[in-house]
Amino acid sequence: MTQVPDVCTDSMWLVSHAVRLELLPLGATLRRFEVLRPDGSWRNIVLGSRHIPDYLGRNLYLGMTIGRYANRIARARFTLDGVENCLDANEGRTQLHGGTGGFHARTWEISEQTLSTVEFSLVSPDGDQGFPGELLVSVRYELLPGGAQVTYRATTDEATVVNLTNHAYFNLKGEGCGSTDDHELVVHASGYTPAGSDLIPTGEVRDVTGSAADFRGGQLLGPSRAAAVAEGIALNEGWDHNFVVDGDGFREHCRLTGPDGTVLRILSDQPAIQVYCGDHFDGSQIGTSGRPYARRAGIALETQHFPDSPNQPAFPTTVLRPDEEYTSTTRWLVE
Repeated sequence: MTQVPDVCTDSMWLVSHAVRLELLPLGATLRRFEVLRPDGSWRNIVLGSRHIPDYLGRNLYLGMTIGRYANRIARARFTLDGVENCLDANEGRTQLHGGTGGFHARTWEISEQTLSTVEFSLVSPDGDQGFPGELLVSVRYELLPGGAQVTYRATTDEATVVNLTNHAYFNLKGEGCGSTDDHELVVHASGYTPAGSDLIPTGEVRDVTGSAADFRGGQLLGPSRAAAVAEGIALNEGWDHNFVVDGDGFREHCRLTGPDGTVLRILSDQPAIQVYCGDHFDGSQIGTSGRPYARRAGIALETQHFPDSPNQPAFPTTVLRPDEEYTSTTRWLVE
């Protein structure tokens, strides 16, 4: 039987012959994503906190479920059906990732658990962080051959907005093994949404052709970041951009390749993906391995709807009504 590493007592594991996940009820969090290497060793490819209180103390969102609204809402407010909704502002005048008490800060119930699946559930009351309607939410993790999948579902009793994602940071060399500047990234996106210094989109969808933001043919992250700075399109000192993924339906959003040839493919049914290269890591965050996370220790690849969609009529809608069900699936495959 596969031996599982020592972990916190609140965690649970999904284990197959080639993949194993460690999950936490706090934030419905993906704490470890371990893959079996050709030499028989296991490699953890996502960042996580060594100490559980750090998940709430540093606002890094490592592997946590983000909601009700992933990314940013300008001025921490939006109008829906003629009613203005004032939200918890936790980044200046902006709401980021659902507010101070967003879904990442909740302890979720375990509604189903098998050897290969865990489903977490949460009731978000009317007025939670300022959002209207009672929202019933589930997050289901399951193992797949060569990877894993996460599926989100939500229903509401009143019109509201929903945008759920997982905030995992990946390092294909292994968690705590240095910068991801030497990783190559492909993003299947012909456009991105430019943003101001507050990271709120301007409303434009800009063609990537001829710019540092063109990842369609693949770019090394280190040189691409330098190019973004030189071009004047860098955010948060590098990449923190919402890319508009080509096509519709369930499709490959991006492909990340580590220096040893390990490949992570991310597929989803969402219209966009946020690429954030983790420039805020400063060595003070201690990972699950006991090693510190220095600058750009991992890259976040968050499948999502556009930031600030509730205030941007030209963006795809994120409105959920009582007769509808929100569903979203993201798949991580390692080769």
